Amino acid sequence: MLGNVIAIVLSYLLGAVPTGIVAGRLLKGIDIREYGSGKIGATNVLRTVGVKPAAVVFVFDIGKAAAAVFIAKALGEALYVEALAGGAAVAGHNWSIFLGFTGGRGVTPSIGGLFAMVPVWTAIALGVGVLVIAVTRLVSLGSLTGVTVAAVALLALACAGNEPWEYVGYAGAVGAIIYLQHWDNIQRLLQGRERKLGEGGERRASPERPGGVE
Repeated sequence: MLGNVIAIVLSYLLGAVPTGIVAGRLLKGIDIREYGSGKIGATNVLRTVGVKPAAVVFVFDIGKAAAAVFIAKALGEALYVEALAGGAAVAGHNWSIFLGFTGGRGVTPSIGGLFAMVPVWTAIALGVGVLVIAVTRLVSLGSLTGVTVAAVALLALACAGNEPWEYVGYAGAVGAIIYLQHWDNIQRLLQGRERKLGEGGERRASPERPGGVE
C-alpha cells in the first residue's frame, strides 16, 4: 500500500513540472501563457519560442508520464497502479501544484504513459496523429485523432485478450480528459476557426491565463 502511495505522489509531482513555462522564461524571458493560445504545452512553445525549445518540451513532457509508469513498474506494483501512476502524471500536468492547480490539456504526458505501457501501439497512434497534423496543420485535430486511435486499439486488443484492461482504463480516462480539455478547440474546429500551425503567436489581449497545456 505504501508503495502505491509513493508511486502515485511521485507521479503527480513529475507531471506537475511546468516545462513549457521554464522554456519560455529561460530562453525568451517571457511567460508563454501571455502569448498565442495562452497554453504552456509544446505547441504554444513552438509558436512563441521556437522549434528546438518546443521539441525539448515535447520530449520532457512525454518523459514525465513515462517515468511515472516505470517507477510503478520498478516498485513491482500491480498493473492498476501503473495506470494510476500514469493518470497522476497527466493530472499533475493539467492541474500543477506549481501553477496554482492550473495546467494543461494532457496530450503529451498521456502519450508518455501509453508508451511505457504499450510502445508499439502508442507509436502507431502517434504516427496517425502526426499524419493528420501534417495534412491539416491542426494540432488539436491530430491530438484528438491519435488519442481516439489509441483507446480504440487498446479496447480491441483487450477484448481479444492481448492487453490488460487496466491499460484500457488508463487510455479511456486520459482520453476523456483530453476531449474535455479540448472542448474550446472542438468548438472552433466545428466552426472552421481553429488555429493552424504557424498562427496565433501574438501577445494575448487579455491578462487572463486560462489553464491548459497542449
